[in-house]
Amino acid sequence: MEELIIPNSVLLNGGLIMKAAILHEHSEIEVEGVLRRYPNLPLKKDPLELVDVEVPVPGDGQVLIRVEACGVCYTDVDVVEGRVSCKLPLIPGHQIIGRVVDFGPNVEGLVSGVRVGIAWVGKTCGSCHYCRVGLENLCPGFRGTGCDLDGGYAEFTVAYADYIYLVPDNVDAVSLAPLMCAGAIGYRALKLTNMVDGLRLGLFGFGSSAHIVIQIARYLYPSSEIYVFTRSKEHQELAKRLGADWVGSPYDTPPKPVDRAIDFTPSGEVVSRALEVLARGGKLVVNVIRKQTPINLTYEKHLWFEKEVRSVANITRNDVRELLEIIKRKPVEIHVEEYRLDQVNEVLRKLKAAKIKGSAVLRIS
Repeated sequence: MEELIIPNSVLLNGGLIMKAAILHEHSEIEVEGVLRRYPNLPLKKDPLELVDVEVPVPGDGQVLIRVEACGVCYTDVDVVEGRVSCKLPLIPGHQIIGRVVDFGPNVEGLVSGVRVGIAWVGKTCGSCHYCRVGLENLCPGFRGTGCDLDGGYAEFTVAYADYIYLVPDNVDAVSLAPLMCAGAIGYRALKLTNMVDGLRLGLFGFGSSAHIVIQIARYLYPSSEIYVFTRSKEHQELAKRLGADWVGSPYDTPPKPVDRAIDFTPSGEVVSRALEVLARGGKLVVNVIRKQTPINLTYEKHLWFEKEVRSVANITRNDVRELLEIIKRKPVEIHVEEYRLDQVNEVLRKLKAAKIKGSAVLRIS
């Protein structure tokens, strides 16, 4: 077992403890200038509590991982505010990079010190119809990291050995973390569009996931035009720098209709707008777990002419593996805002207010 180096940790009743950010109850994240949506929930500026807890012990088929970095995802906002059901109390965080330091029973093929990533897919049953046909993301027993299982807003975490990924040693952990969700779920959404080189691709919203997807799309579909729809001027500038052929707000009119589109936003209104600028026979993939506002569609205006709408539900392990193979061939620039673990509540507020440019990542150790 590798030596357990725990920053700022002490012995508590003879056992090792660690720092962790814990969600005890669902609450609405208080952001200045943002109107309340959930008056039935407590309003909290700091919904997570940073506390000392015992270092977890890996169970059967699990490994203990010393967390180096963990990305902060908008799904974490959904978890905190109760739009996504989760266990309580919970350590959130599902974009994790760290090193294996201990093993539970029945773990083979891993060595102490190896660097790994942990993604949203934390465990599936492995035997249902969906798991057998390669759609484990739809498994009724799907368990999400940082949702059904404790995640990476902590100095240590445990994960099932079959659900971790070997990641490069020569890249900073903070830069790798967003690939575990923002990159992987965005890549799955891109696959679900059935994109073909030469078609026009529209990206609605340009946060953590979209700024990775645009680079993958540029590599896989070099002859395609990519249009980015985002309100943020900073996000528009980043999109231009990363290769967008046109940028504007979601309600600006693009040069031409788009053949394929991905919606990364929490706003229901964007779905109807994306369908309005979608070409005949076009496909829209909605890449969010929860929308915060209703989706209102009129058949003849939004769905006529054989337009298709598809959601993205979770990811598979194969999505992560495929993405990591693409990154080996074509490294992407990941724009990161780095924070400390004790700044996690500040990050959640910024993320809810759309004030993060690129990906927010906590450097843990």
